[in-house]
Amino acid sequence: MSESRARVDLHRIREELPRDVGEIVAAYERHLGLERGLSAHTVRAYLADVVSLLGFLHGLPAVGGVRSIDRSKGKGVAALDLTALRAWLAAQRTAGVGRTTMARRSASARTFTAWAHRRGHLARDPGARLASPRPHRKLPSVLRQDQASEVLEASKKGAAELDAVALRDHALLELLYATGIRVSELCGLDLDDVDLEKRLVVVLGKGGKERSVPFGEPALRAVVDWLRRGRPALARPTSPPSLLLGARGGRFQPASVRRIVHEALNAVPGVPVMGPHGLRHSAATHLLEGGADLRSVQELLGHATLATTQLYTHVTVERLKAIHDRAHPRSR
Repeated sequence: MSESRARVDLHRIREELPRDVGEIVAAYERHLGLERGLSAHTVRAYLADVVSLLGFLHGLPAVGGVRSIDRSKGKGVAALDLTALRAWLAAQRTAGVGRTTMARRSASARTFTAWAHRRGHLARDPGARLASPRPHRKLPSVLRQDQASEVLEASKKGAAELDAVALRDHALLELLYATGIRVSELCGLDLDDVDLEKRLVVVLGKGGKERSVPFGEPALRAVVDWLRRGRPALARPTSPPSLLLGARGGRFQPASVRRIVHEALNAVPGVPVMGPHGLRHSAATHLLEGGADLRSVQELLGHATLATTQLYTHVTVERLKAIHDRAHPRSR
């Protein structure tokens, strides 16, 4: 099912929920966005899972061909118990939902039931007893260090022509690779968030957490060139104080960043296909290969737990094995 079709179905289900249930969903949405400070994208993902669950509970046609049950018996959210949670997940699995998505939806359900219990909508928290499949932790695709250099050098040549857009794109690529920040964090940067003298950017990460991330000389040169020669050409009287600007002078958007990264990587032969997150993965891997400790990389990337950062150690080990197999005279 297409993403747009899924959104339409979820909107329809939300509109058909009983009024009191709809009010609880609205309160949960405010909690996620205002109290927890989650991004709009994360809030939409959480709500989609909760609306699917509640629609299933109330016998509404569910998304993706999953058949619904009606166990609410007029009790609304209060009828949500462990049996209903398991039935919802079983129906998702039967409909062909993948293991990783199942794990995410289980987590979404547990987050909702814990909140609903704290607010008095549930006498008990059934999600506390809900087991879920562990998602497969796939090793992220990363660039080799020489490939990263090739991509950035190609971008630098384009910027040398002093075209405003090329200068912006080069600064964008250098910053993404130098800092490992997320696309949303990059697009949220304002001019005051960049300290050129100290070579630091202050980013607002997940959950509204602020952190400072250093960057190197190549990124500094790219950003300075953009600010001096590129940004003034794109800025309008109504332009926001954002670091990066679009062709019409507005704040740069994540979709545009993804397009630029794809185009930059595709322009270099032999470079694997990936998006901006691939540059983030690459930056983390290269930091570890260069001797950085896990805690430092965790802080730079803004990971909430060290377990997320540890995924990159597997990438590094696999690369070391490949180098050993290729280069050591007694590897075979």
